[in-house]
Amino acid sequence: MLNDLVSGLVMSAVTIPGALANGLLAGVNPVFGVYSVIAGTSVAAIFTSSVIMNVDSTSATSIATGDFLGMYASDEQLGYLVVLGILVGLFMLLFGVLKLGFLVRFISNAVMTGFLSGLGVLTILGQVGDITGYHSDAPNKVFQSIDTLLNWQKIDPATLLLGLITIFAVILISRTQYDRYGFAIGIVLATILALLPIFGSALVVGDVTEIPRGLPRPNMPDLFLMPSLILPALIIAIIALVQAAGVSQSAPNPDGEYPEPSGDFKGQGAANVAVGIFGGIPVGGSLSGTALIQSIGGLSRWANLFTAIFSAVILALFAPMIEFIPLTGLAGLLIVVGFSMIKVGRIETVWNTGATSSLVMVITFVVTLFLDLQVAVVVGVVLTFLIYIYQSAESVRLERVIRSEDGFFEETDLPTQLSSSQVMAIQPVGSLFFAGTAEFENRLPDTGDAHRSVVIIRLRDRDEVGSTFIRAIKRYTIELQSNNNKLMLVGLNQYVVDQLEKTDLLALIGEENIFPAQRKYGAALIKAWAEAEEWIASQTL
Repeated sequence: MLNDLVSGLVMSAVTIPGALANGLLAGVNPVFGVYSVIAGTSVAAIFTSSVIMNVDSTSATSIATGDFLGMYASDEQLGYLVVLGILVGLFMLLFGVLKLGFLVRFISNAVMTGFLSGLGVLTILGQVGDITGYHSDAPNKVFQSIDTLLNWQKIDPATLLLGLITIFAVILISRTQYDRYGFAIGIVLATILALLPIFGSALVVGDVTEIPRGLPRPNMPDLFLMPSLILPALIIAIIALVQAAGVSQSAPNPDGEYPEPSGDFKGQGAANVAVGIFGGIPVGGSLSGTALIQSIGGLSRWANLFTAIFSAVILALFAPMIEFIPLTGLAGLLIVVGFSMIKVGRIETVWNTGATSSLVMVITFVVTLFLDLQVAVVVGVVLTFLIYIYQSAESVRLERVIRSEDGFFEETDLPTQLSSSQVMAIQPVGSLFFAGTAEFENRLPDTGDAHRSVVIIRLRDRDEVGSTFIRAIKRYTIELQSNNNKLMLVGLNQYVVDQLEKTDLLALIGEENIFPAQRKYGAALIKAWAEAEEWIASQTL
């Protein structure tokens, strides 16, 4: 318990500057980021399957929140933030209850790398106004940064200098044994320096917003806002869960077992419902926060609970001091965070994997920079599926199986034409669904004028076949039978046999031409081959 108490105290001091920065990143009152720690971290600590996972507002969830709330006036944002947090939580709870943790696998690494890299760049570019003192009216963060460069003479030197000092302080401290305290020391240094006359032109938090005194209070959600926030909430939930899935697999529980992802989903869902009620920023599993709390010495759920408790105490006692924090200092922290989100090694891995993965990553990255985040995620996922379907079709190949002199089977190139009085055994390799079936059918040998031949298609290890494949086999069976040839299917499991029977394909092919899979590998093919040769011999008499 003592280790957890100390960990919570240190974590609260380290977490609060980052939480304030996330509030700034989300475009809301910075203190709302601290509300996320108080409400979200505490509830998640109780309900997640992971004992030590740190759940907090992350840069990804914060910038996504800011993207959706940016269209609303500041006095309206709290109402939308409450509903958004509750909806994010409900989606996460639904994913957890239905055990839909596997769905995160449908977002490819290339998509997430491009998306998170784009968020990193947006995080950096989004701070240009606060760190330079010049706020561009351009419609996009990229164009705002370009406009700032073109109007460099309007940059406030004192503001820029103070921001750069914060960045350099954090970087220098990160290279020492005190790296975990880098953000805290950096923001304290910036706040002290902001009191000097030379930095008098630098804006502080109190210049742009008033920090509420005391602890967060519960809010009643406006149900009429829910329809407009369903899609944004779903996108934020997906972003948070994808990040959290990585945490679940990197931080085992004290008993050595890895936590169950769907259980973590439910815990984060409950946390986000609480965050929404108290007006915080949506939260998710934080890989850096989890690693930090482990390095400090946290051993149980109490470490995160104490983090939330001490954060509440600090907020209650020192809320007025937050107003003296310079905006350029918080911007400096976020710039450091933005660079940390751009994982060069991960980008290189995707780039070296191949042209397709690189293209998906680049497109997702560009879309993230210039379009709404919900559009970026949808585009990335749709692009992944389209490429998957294309690759499935392209990867389908058919190999001919022949019997060698020593009795074994060998794979060789498949001829394009079927010959008469011939046994042609075919082994399809690759996906046989959708576009893959079309490629499979195109590669089947042309029957031409061949007669008295048998085509054997081996389907071992196919758990099921789709309706597109069944229609293709029907057409090929009719084409073969029209010239006194036949088709045999080999290595089928019982489920596939049932599919053939229900679709009348079994009756068309003939039950005697269906050879279910056997325990001995190749036994069904040997039996089918023997019967095929006997049938050909009987037809030539």
